Amino acid sequence: MTKITLIEYSGTDHTIDAEPGVSLMQAAIDNGIPGIDADCGGSCACGTCHVFVAEEWLAATGERSDMEEAMLSIRPDRSEQSRLSCQIEVTDALDGLVVRLPEFQM
Repeated sequence: MTKITLIEYSGTDHTIDAEPGVSLMQAAIDNGIPGIDADCGGSCACGTCHVFVAEEWLAATGERSDMEEAMLSIRPDRSEQSRLSCQIEVTDALDGLVVRLPEFQM
């Protein structure tokens, strides 16, 4: 299992065990993490699973696709650390990953 820490906007943190091969979004939902709405169910069509990846983990999470870029472009709080958690596949290499949740999901 891969340990991932998700930090709510309020500062409350949740460390979960995620199964490699699933998306970060699905792992968060499976573990009842508040703040990941995932309205489109993980099809990269809504942007409601937005997270901020800790800078030291950006390279490990991979590049954003054109579709992900389009969805993130509607976020007023987008930053260089912005990713859609539905587009991050959990792997053993992400053990220790830290992401922050935005103040709200759109």
